[in-house]
Amino acid sequence: MAEVLLFHHAQGLTSGVRAFADDLRAGGHAVHTPDLFEGRTFASIAEGLAHIETIGFEELSERGVRCADDLPAGLVYAGFSFGVLPAQKLAQTRPGARGALLFHSCLPIRGEWAIGPWPDGVPVQIHGMDADPIFVGEGDIDAARDIVATAKDAALFLYPGDRHYFADDSLPSYDAEATALLTSRVLAFLARA
Repeated sequence: MAEVLLFHHAQGLTSGVRAFADDLRAGGHAVHTPDLFEGRTFASIAEGLAHIETIGFEELSERGVRCADDLPAGLVYAGFSFGVLPAQKLAQTRPGARGALLFHSCLPIRGEWAIGPWPDGVPVQIHGMDADPIFVGEGDIDAARDIVATAKDAALFLYPGDRHYFADDSLPSYDAEATALLTSRVLAFLARA
């Protein structure tokens, strides 16, 4: 059994994010789902990003990092899009990380915005759609490929399509077939974490 700290995307802790966490729990894993927006959800990515901007990306990311303070060190950190910010930071900087699951986004490990190199011994899976205008168009796929090229235990999984939040069953962007495959890959990852 793995213990997972799962961060929601810019539309908030939706019922779809909760359902995904429940699927992992049904697989025998403990999953924590902090609500960085304190109960607020948004109808669109643009509305969620506007909310994030009023608080600040850095502040919300650090709020997510602080969620780990009262949890054990041996966690798998997971995040959907915006939630990748705290998840990836924790996976790269908090001692004892057991793995990282990055959905729809990925931060660079080199250059101006980088947290630093990918840590040895921390496996990672990165999932996105191959024509997602955010994941592909904004360069996250390049950051993901860089991690895969340099980390010892890393995988990038691309799914056909152009949807960003394809694994959230409460949103119109949901893709059941891609999510089923993503979930099976995640459960296999957690089984060895």
